[in-house]
Amino acid sequence: MKSKYQLDTEENKLFMKQLCEELLNFGHRFPSPDGSSYYLGDDGTPWTNHSRETWITCRMTHVYSIGSLLSHPGSEALADAGMTGIRGKLCDKDHGGWYAGITADDEILPNKQCYAHAFVILAATSALLAKRPGASELLQDALVIYDHYFWNEEEGLACDTWNTEFTILDDYRVLNANMHTVEAFLAVADAAGREEYRTRAGRIINHVIDWASQNDWRIPEHFTKQWFPDLECNKEQPDDPFKPYGATPGHGIEWARLITQWALSTYPSDSSSAQTYITASEKLYDRAISDAWNVDGAPGIVYTTDWNGQPVVHDRMHWTLAEAINTSAVLAHVTKKERFASDYAQFLTYLDEFVLDHANGSWFHQLDQNNRLMETVWPGKSDIYHALQATLIPYSDPAVSIAKAVSVATD
Repeated sequence: MKSKYQLDTEENKLFMKQLCEELLNFGHRFPSPDGSSYYLGDDGTPWTNHSRETWITCRMTHVYSIGSLLSHPGSEALADAGMTGIRGKLCDKDHGGWYAGITADDEILPNKQCYAHAFVILAATSALLAKRPGASELLQDALVIYDHYFWNEEEGLACDTWNTEFTILDDYRVLNANMHTVEAFLAVADAAGREEYRTRAGRIINHVIDWASQNDWRIPEHFTKQWFPDLECNKEQPDDPFKPYGATPGHGIEWARLITQWALSTYPSDSSSAQTYITASEKLYDRAISDAWNVDGAPGIVYTTDWNGQPVVHDRMHWTLAEAINTSAVLAHVTKKERFASDYAQFLTYLDEFVLDHANGSWFHQLDQNNRLMETVWPGKSDIYHALQATLIPYSDPAVSIAKAVSVATD
């Protein structure tokens, strides 16, 4: 095994730093004239005929706020461009909140999504840490909207989708938006000192652990209005990018990291309480890796499995690998168990051999079962959020949100 793939070697640290710079260079052309984010093509060329979506704009604002903290040239202007889009064209001045996005013809994409609003919060916290103009006001506005329309204090969970006017709430409930809500809430606590949001994140996490522990550590993704798992949801369209059928191992891996972060930050001096959650994180990670990594004759992590752990969609998504890199590193550092470091090295080897686009930059977003480029679910390279974080989280404080961790490390 090459030392550049091995956790905590100087060669690996340099490799990850190089990947980080390459990703930040790749994304420079994301801003449209109004600041909303173009969807990027294979070589980073903006796809001007594609809708400009709020969640992508927020992700790019987040990563270039981090880029600013890392002193990457041009990051301040790019973060500010994203902020212009979030505070301008993407913001609904009539009904409040943020549109799902706008089309290439400047028409509004309907509905108000919890997923997008969670990323508005994340972008605002990172911009706040990077001292970007308007970040504090954006964060306050985003929290007011989120708390009023999406957070359910009685349930300790967030709903998913409203109509554009915020008058009709869809009955569908989903954990993906709640996962990114946990990410955003932890960032609010870290960046703005609002500890009530860390407490809320814990309420969501307790639900997730309860559901997963009753389902052999495979996390139900889709739910009814009453939060009953809908295990057959989208069985006829299993590769949906946001509502895939079955278990999504990448989410089990991502939840494991977020739960570990929450536990370490919530119980900094109570190792016993923290360990209860870290043990749950290990079970989530182990189940996902056992079900999905190298299980179909070729290296890679399958996109989805059925409820017995058998692959359904064999495609390899770049974000799943990014989260596997993150979580294996975090668990290796937190638990001191060698098996996680071994996994990390395998994931980095696979990344370099198959997922890095050495010709055009960034990471291939979707490969097929045989690790050939595929573009049915994620054509092009929409953003650099997952990939960039995977170059930073392995060497950041696991108890702290990534933008805050970078800001402390570079202060």
